[in-house]
Amino acid sequence: MSTLLKDVYNDAFFNHFTASLSKAVPKFNKQAFLSAVLDAEWPARELKQRMKHIATVLHRVLPGTYEDQLGVIDRIIAHLSENRRNDHGFEYMFFAEFVELFGPPHVEASLRAIESITQFTSCEFAVRPFIKAHPEQLMRQMLAWSEHPQHTVRRFSSEGCRPRLPWGMALHALQKDPSPILPILENLKNDPSEFVRRSVANNLNDIAKDHPALVLQIAKSWLGRSAETDWVVKHGCRTLLKRGNAEALALFGWAETAAVQIKNLELKNHTFPIGAHLEFAFELQHDGDGPCDLRLEYAIDYLKSNGKHNRKVFKITENSYHPGEVYRISRRQSFQDMTTRKHYPGLHRLAIVVNGKDHDGVEFELL
Repeated sequence: MSTLLKDVYNDAFFNHFTASLSKAVPKFNKQAFLSAVLDAEWPARELKQRMKHIATVLHRVLPGTYEDQLGVIDRIIAHLSENRRNDHGFEYMFFAEFVELFGPPHVEASLRAIESITQFTSCEFAVRPFIKAHPEQLMRQMLAWSEHPQHTVRRFSSEGCRPRLPWGMALHALQKDPSPILPILENLKNDPSEFVRRSVANNLNDIAKDHPALVLQIAKSWLGRSAETDWVVKHGCRTLLKRGNAEALALFGWAETAAVQIKNLELKNHTFPIGAHLEFAFELQHDGDGPCDLRLEYAIDYLKSNGKHNRKVFKITENSYHPGEVYRISRRQSFQDMTTRKHYPGLHRLAIVVNGKDHDGVEFELL
């Protein structure tokens, strides 16, 4: 059975989708629609390309003007919602793609459609061209959506304006000046929905990459308000913590300590091929006068194709350690190539990081 996301568009999906299309569109020609979608290029298209292609075919076959077609999409979604087969809905993001592709000349109609569609499937990618083209209008609208009764719309109001949304269009103006985002996050920081709060944390983390001092200021003002907001603050500061930002670490009680020793760092293999695992172990000893709170991480300086190294930090644990005891810790890290990380042969480096500071390290060779 295929595990590729793009293969969600299978016979079962199209049978289910075209059944709703038939109810929403009089005299709908299922065979013509499927022939247009499943064309000669279909097998080679990746997930996003398939979404864009389905949206384009819909625009071609749905009757009437763009606004008429949005009405048809509303009816299709209503039929689909009556018999939803799962809780994800990402496979229907071609509705959002439809608005992104054909909606820019019709801003008001598109915003109404986005508010409706995002309650069925996410529109955070589709709204970004509108934010870029009409920043003041759109950020006012995003702020209004942050008070929407539906949690999916509130979450969208944060997720859609993230400055560095993965796989989304970059919003350079908001990277430079994130101040229009802040009232939205203020409204949502203690939202009853964890889905919404997680977006707030991710938005904060995006902002921290360009404005660490601003996020630390926000973190200090939010910390201690509730357990939920404390989680948002910590998750929103995760990049600062991984970068060893001393002020962020101190905010959560991880001050620099000279009483911690990392000893006997051992690798199972100093040389191994791409696709295998790095396996390592070390001992931690705390020689202070009392228990000490530590954030333990390991960092890998990955060799890149240009001969330089790029550091990635991975958390081991956050815990309290008692003096005089020796703690043995082991981990393994995959070096299997992934879509998000390609490995290159040569010398890499492993370092053990305690409260943001390197304590011990060793090189290893990838073949």
